[in-house]
Amino acid sequence: MTVSRKDSSPSSPPPRSRVAVTGAGGLIGSALVRSLRADGHEVVRLVRRAARGADEVEWDPRRQYVDAAGLAGCDAVVHLAGAGVGDRRWTEAYKREIRDSRVLGTAAIAEAVASLDVPPKVLVCGTALGYYGDTGTRAVDESASAGEGFLPSVCVEWEEAAAAAEEAGVRVAYARTGLVVAAEGGAWGRLFPLFRAGLGGRLGHGRQYWSFIALHDEVAALRHLVDTPSLSGPVNLTAPEPVTNREVTAAMGRVLRRPTLFPVPAQALRLVLGDFAQDVLGSQRVLPTRLQESGFRFAFPTVDSAIRAAA
Repeated sequence: MTVSRKDSSPSSPPPRSRVAVTGAGGLIGSALVRSLRADGHEVVRLVRRAARGADEVEWDPRRQYVDAAGLAGCDAVVHLAGAGVGDRRWTEAYKREIRDSRVLGTAAIAEAVASLDVPPKVLVCGTALGYYGDTGTRAVDESASAGEGFLPSVCVEWEEAAAAAEEAGVRVAYARTGLVVAAEGGAWGRLFPLFRAGLGGRLGHGRQYWSFIALHDEVAALRHLVDTPSLSGPVNLTAPEPVTNREVTAAMGRVLRRPTLFPVPAQALRLVLGDFAQDVLGSQRVLPTRLQESGFRFAFPTVDSAIRAAA
């Protein structure tokens, strides 16, 4: 099964593979689906309603239901679904939704995969760098233990929920993804309009590290995980040069040619975002050690190049 090249450039279509994707309507999922189909692969999208075509499979993560028959013949499953971490203010109710959407959904997918007579070769489960918590100025990679707080605890449960697939002998890779640089969605998608309007600025003191990845590299890395038999367990999907929020602010100004004069005070973030502000203001200096050691090469390794690719 080949769905990518290790240099992150487009792959040759043959042999054709059948890949199931959850979260196919999201920022990363939709880009992954486009990439796979462009290379001639068959994509099955898991949808939260009755399937309307041969390329759809019904599932309901809240009920932990998956129409497992629809996954038959899949070479790989890429599981990306989950409530958006930055979509709403973090109330206790929304924190439960964040946790349940990931833990219950992952358990449902893993159990469906494990139930098949011939399971897929690999399950790539999208998780997050939130696993590491606030690392300050300390650089960490996959060898680091989980941090403390809400997001680290969610990430631990999230990854543990895939146990059924591992026990069935399926290779499981946990794609711990950083902040995806894209204009069309995600956290960075909210920054572009502000900076283009000349209203951008650092968040809080700006010394916190942001571990980012260009959308192009994110998709290429997911495909690399599917194709690389030696990769299982946690793999950080983040560019090799984390930068501080001050440096992000300066890079956005350079690339978009706009002033960056409007810092957002920490207290204002706490009022708007609730508990999520702690993570926005926190620092994560995370390195993609296993990804690079496996031969993956980034097309956009620096923050300037990633922003230019998205702008």
